Amino acid sequence: MVDLIPQRPKKGRGAVSNASGRYEPFTRVAIDDGWGEAPETFSPDVMGSPDNLTEPPGPLTEVTWDASRSIITRNSSPDVPFDRSINPYRGCEHGCIYCFARPSHAWLGYSPGLDFETKLLAKPEAAALLRKELARKGYKPEPIALGTNTDPYQPIERRLKITRAILEVLRETRHPFTIVTKSNLVLRDLDILAPMAREGLVRVMVSLTTLDRKLSRVMEPRAPTPERRLEALRTLNAAGVPAGVLTAPMIPAINDMELEALLDAAVRAGARHGGYVLLRLPLEIKDLFTEWLEAHFPERKAKVMSLVRDTREGGLYQSEFGLRQRGSGVYADLLAKRFKQAERRLGLNRGLARLDTFQFTPPKIDDRQLSLL
Repeated sequence: MVDLIPQRPKKGRGAVSNASGRYEPFTRVAIDDGWGEAPETFSPDVMGSPDNLTEPPGPLTEVTWDASRSIITRNSSPDVPFDRSINPYRGCEHGCIYCFARPSHAWLGYSPGLDFETKLLAKPEAAALLRKELARKGYKPEPIALGTNTDPYQPIERRLKITRAILEVLRETRHPFTIVTKSNLVLRDLDILAPMAREGLVRVMVSLTTLDRKLSRVMEPRAPTPERRLEALRTLNAAGVPAGVLTAPMIPAINDMELEALLDAAVRAGARHGGYVLLRLPLEIKDLFTEWLEAHFPERKAKVMSLVRDTREGGLYQSEFGLRQRGSGVYADLLAKRFKQAERRLGLNRGLARLDTFQFTPPKIDDRQLSLL
């Protein structure tokens, strides 16, 4: 019989644990070998001053290259308002505990837990791949969604600029696109976004989950503060870029009571469109979220999980189209009515223009390369 080392929150990280993904043949656990955690073995170069040696450092972020051979992902989901998307990165350093993309890391042999936010894959050839795909004969343009799985403006984008390179191709080809992000780093690319917005080619959604800085730091440890996101909304709209708000996810008894306040704040920042998504807990997320509640809100854990089940017909997730993002039951219906009332009161989502697909011009491809045919 061995003693398991209890899992504790890591500074600057969302997930509490790093359990193996569902495709792995073995389960990894941390055990106590009797020596304790031996804090004196941690390197001062990593830890900083000796005063910090009582607690080991959080896991560092690792970035490797993703050798993707295509960049546009297609979908035919009837409850998703786009049919194609681009994700410059796999995994996301923002560390949002509720992120529905976490289970996708299991496909790579990683854990949807801490690995998802510390072992990132970047796609350095994204812009070149996009240029190639847009140049294909018969390509028909429709708005491309960026940020549908992981945030295109997560911290490593500041250095790698892969999203920036993608936008440059979209600008060159006058291809319409949308962006969903939690980061004010999107303002870096105003020189591309503002002119394209004037041509009806771009729309941005800023994700805003709470106005409480402390709660935000617990829910989304490496995402910008709510104030910075509101400032991004304000600056984008002032520059003529139609930027709305996505209050997602709404978590029962954690942040759902802020729905109206979030929409009010976004409208004051210039938002004219908005939406919400109810918390969903597919696959590994249900265990990660439960651990997170136990670590940060133990007194509310039972209530939160009970309300989640009330919105999912007794379970923790509904995969049916139309229900997975809205839920069902009295609690979910009340949330939907609250959003509708706020939507009407604030004048949200009225007359939202469709992005223009008729300006698209296929990119030029270097035809000097010799053909083998």
